[in-house]
Amino acid sequence: MELYEYARTDVMAGKKILYLHGFASSGQNGTARTLATLLPETEIISPDIPVNPQDALPFLEELCRERKPDLIIGTSMGAMYGELLSGYWRILVNPAFQLADTLLKNNGLGRQEFHNPRQDGETSFLVNKVLIEAFRECSSQCFAHCGEDAEKVWGLFGIHDSMVDCFDLFESHYPCAIRFDGEHYLNDRIVLHSLMPVIQRIDDIQEGRTRKTILIGLDDTLADTRHSGGRLSGETEAENGAVKAFRKLSESYDCHVLGSARYNHPEEWSAQVAWTEEKLGVHAWNRLILSDRKDMVIGDYLIERYPQSHHVEDFMGTVIEYGSETFRTWDDIIEFFGRLAGQ
Repeated sequence: MELYEYARTDVMAGKKILYLHGFASSGQNGTARTLATLLPETEIISPDIPVNPQDALPFLEELCRERKPDLIIGTSMGAMYGELLSGYWRILVNPAFQLADTLLKNNGLGRQEFHNPRQDGETSFLVNKVLIEAFRECSSQCFAHCGEDAEKVWGLFGIHDSMVDCFDLFESHYPCAIRFDGEHYLNDRIVLHSLMPVIQRIDDIQEGRTRKTILIGLDDTLADTRHSGGRLSGETEAENGAVKAFRKLSESYDCHVLGSARYNHPEEWSAQVAWTEEKLGVHAWNRLILSDRKDMVIGDYLIERYPQSHHVEDFMGTVIEYGSETFRTWDDIIEFFGRLAGQ
């Protein structure tokens, strides 16, 4: 994967992102470089955070006052600091809200090596009980101002993160808690498919930008339920090319998954939520609509394999029949919407 091929000049253009690295890292880490590649029209500010939180938080508060970032992205320890920087749009990735306990659990006492070069040339630092207690005191200040700008704070949590697990804690204070298929540390794939969709959503909100809506049927269209007994389950695979198409279309359109379930079978509703989260990821977070009357859902386009079902023939927008002669594959649909260019 050549990362520069996925660069988005239209997202956060002319804005500033403050990136806050994790414990024992630096501003020169891989995530900062990846963001700079994917967002070439955005200024990425990525400082080395002081080791001691008594120095780090005042340093970051002053930096925010000076640079006025449009968005703060923090990972792990940096996400913990990000939560404390109230008043700004923030994305907290695998936040280490209980860093002191995490360090003790993972034998973090003693001399530690920095994972990346630091501007001051330091290569290591000492973690002692004094520093541990300083982190504990700093973490105790989290969520003090969460009610003031709750809609501005988004959390991303790797479902395979074995180092920290603060999903429930975050969700008890903020509404935008999103799971993604990943571990504690980020890589290019996670930044591209899990972090970038949230950055785009925040940019759209900041700009008051609205996009044309595409509703996409779940059964037989996104999910290959034809080969799984006709009912969606955790074993149901996505249609060939569907995941790629959903991600691609979401760059220019407001894409929603349109499912249906038997009213007296609530387990079918939860199964569709679980499938959407697992297969489509962050792009589809909070974008699932369940209705047996698809004609009553408002949208500009509806992609459906069997448009005669669920009253689709009465849909007020444009219906695209997936699997038809014109739209035989998902690549055909991507090409069609590519020509429309967001219209």
